[in-house]
Amino acid sequence: MSGFLAQYGDQILSLTFEHLWLTGAAMLCAIAIGVPAGIWLTRHTNWAKPVLGFVNIVQTIPSLAMFGFLLPLPWLGEEAARIAIVALTGYALLPIVRNTYAGIRGVDPTVTGVARALGMTDMQRLFKVELPLAAGVILAGLRTATVTCVGIATIAAAVGAGGLGEFIFRGVASVDNRLVLAGAIPAALLALGADALLGLVEHWLRVPGAAKA
Repeated sequence: MSGFLAQYGDQILSLTFEHLWLTGAAMLCAIAIGVPAGIWLTRHTNWAKPVLGFVNIVQTIPSLAMFGFLLPLPWLGEEAARIAIVALTGYALLPIVRNTYAGIRGVDPTVTGVARALGMTDMQRLFKVELPLAAGVILAGLRTATVTCVGIATIAAAVGAGGLGEFIFRGVASVDNRLVLAGAIPAALLALGADALLGLVEHWLRVPGAAKA
């Protein structure tokens, strides 16, 4: 094992950073699209069913097929990382949009009514009342989306986008379980670490007194 780490340690570290970069870029894009979309749906509820249905369909597309669909596109097909980020963004949208919509819709109408009676504008109610109260639910969606992205990012190696999936594919091709584990274990640890970290933040948001304890 020590010999294996000495031989592949630098590659594992490099591919781990690639994996983090792909996941981080996709999550930033998904948040930038998903949170505003979820907010917009709370103001236009007649669009909620078709929009949530669409992102749900995207979620059901097999990951390898999704990467394959994006390959022929002119702009995306020129850069493997772009394909990976677009695909991962699509998979991350459902939990983010759904939880943002559900979190804000779940805010007690009495609270928003009081805010309206105090003369708050729609934007003030959103940023000072609705989003703070829905933050725990929204973060739960981000948590799910992040873990999903970390896992699916391993498929990005199939289109040459890098990441820890390279070790997995190389291990499968050469029937070398050590290479498979060299990709699978760090990917699993990244997913567990992200889930644990976001879980702590989610708990802190759901339990206001936790920060003072």
